[in-house]
Amino acid sequence: MDLKDPDYAYMFGFVQADGHLAKGTGQKGRLSIEINARDIDILREFQRLTPYNSSIRERTRSTNFAETHHSAIWTLCSLEARTLLNNLGLPYGRKSKEIAPPRGQFAHRDYLRGVIDADGSVGYTGHGYPFVSLTTQSTAIGAYMCFHSGKITGAERTLKRNARDGIYNILYTKENAQELAAHLYYKDCLSLERKQVAADSLSTWIRPAGMRVAPDRRRWNGWEDRTLLRLNNDAASAKELGRTEKSCYIRLWRLRTGKVPMPTDH
Repeated sequence: MDLKDPDYAYMFGFVQADGHLAKGTGQKGRLSIEINARDIDILREFQRLTPYNSSIRERTRSTNFAETHHSAIWTLCSLEARTLLNNLGLPYGRKSKEIAPPRGQFAHRDYLRGVIDADGSVGYTGHGYPFVSLTTQSTAIGAYMCFHSGKITGAERTLKRNARDGIYNILYTKENAQELAAHLYYKDCLSLERKQVAADSLSTWIRPAGMRVAPDRRRWNGWEDRTLLRLNNDAASAKELGRTEKSCYIRLWRLRTGKVPMPTDH
């Protein structure tokens, strides 16, 4: 499993996000991935890429979300294969918060596409805007999504867990989503067919005439925060920092009330 190979990088990202590595007694154990049966073709591709005996089966059962759920399950029991995956960064047992991008060289966009195919979404919002999103519990995966996507789109994202369930929800929309989707879902890449179709469709969106382009948010730096606190004056700070008085007022209020941490001394 050479992660510099795009297919294996994609497969590993998908397995990390949606697979489960279980230990049994002695040297027994298994890797399993259960997905909607409509996506069974990707499991067949994983089986083709894997030089060990494995099986795919289907089942129908009731879940909390549907009275009948038809799923496909790929199972791999080889100790050698499980050891390799574990060494690459797939933990045994519960792993949602623990997974991280592999160390060493790997095909970056293919790995990220695998993670998004397993735990993300591609398509159009209810308002008809293109979007690419990822839902994850892993800080390392969330940070990697923001870093890699930022290099492609130029859009910065602040990594913050959802207060309700502790999940990171990372979202790119409009032109940023178009750029990211075109980068990740290139022609003839290994992917879920339905997400490839969705990604391809994003390129047809055109920003409506008159829709304002929101400027990228300018992050606050430590020296700017120290200047704000030193001057303690919205107008003077705005002139000194080249920002609006309103933004200086809000940032100073956030610093004073502990909404954001105080800058460290240098």
